[in-house]
Amino acid sequence: MESLTEAQQQLYEWLVDYIRTSQHAPSIRQMMRAMNLRSPAPVQSRLEHLRNKGYIDWTEGKARTIRILGGTSVGVPVLGAIAAGGLVEPFTDAVEQLDVSSFFRHPGNFALRVIGDSMIEDLIAEGDVVIMRPVPDPEHLKNGLIVAARVEGQGTTLKRFYRKGERVTLKPANSKYHPIEVAAASVQVQGVLVGVWRGYEVADQPVATNQPRR
Repeated sequence: MESLTEAQQQLYEWLVDYIRTSQHAPSIRQMMRAMNLRSPAPVQSRLEHLRNKGYIDWTEGKARTIRILGGTSVGVPVLGAIAAGGLVEPFTDAVEQLDVSSFFRHPGNFALRVIGDSMIEDLIAEGDVVIMRPVPDPEHLKNGLIVAARVEGQGTTLKRFYRKGERVTLKPANSKYHPIEVAAASVQVQGVLVGVWRGYEVADQPVATNQPRR
């Protein structure tokens, strides 16, 4: 599908969450309040763009008939809580649904396989798959976010991002490694972390190596 502007994406994500939670479409007035708008015209314009790009549809002449296109969400049932210390009662019925489709629904999201152990203190280990969201405005990126950053002449790395003036620090989450400090102009932020996927195999796990890797 065609990509969305930031304003269109904001409304689309709000619609998806609202319809999933409420099981019905919102009114124009509710969308105005959610988007902090005082006129229905911008909401109607965004809705038209979303329909033209294939994200939503509705029945002409009928209110509250907006529906999300693209099929139903893929989810995993959450059957309850499990203690990592003592014991809890066994679970039986699903109490909620874990929707993992949100990682992949956002246009432009991409995944990277982690190599190295420089982010283990943030619970990101070698072999994990990180889900990244593109950055529309890197100049206003919030300090402390975990990003995929390309450093000119050095390659791409997963680190926490900090900018002060014209200098950028890419900070690892492992005391074995030193932060990378470079000129802001030499850093291209390719994405911001939105999720981590880790699979566990029943078969024998690969033996870890002591070789330091970044």
